[in-house]
Amino acid sequence: MKANVGGVDRIVRIVAGLLLLGLALTGFAGWWAYLGIVPLVTGLLGWCPPYAIIGWNTCSTRTHKA
Repeated sequence: MKANVGGVDRIVRIVAGLLLLGLALTGFAGWWAYLGIVPLVTGLLGWCPPYAIIGWNTCSTRTHKA
């Protein structure tokens, strides 16, 4: 798996996932909030299957000059 989720995208996914899971666990949201596991896992792994399928990549590309 080559990383395809970049810095800001990862942070947003992790925060959103934790927020949704927190809402689900405290009872402020319904069962659907457990779907927060998806953005949390993709953020932690840095890889998103739908991005891989459609060819998106939010990772910054760095050029190294010798």
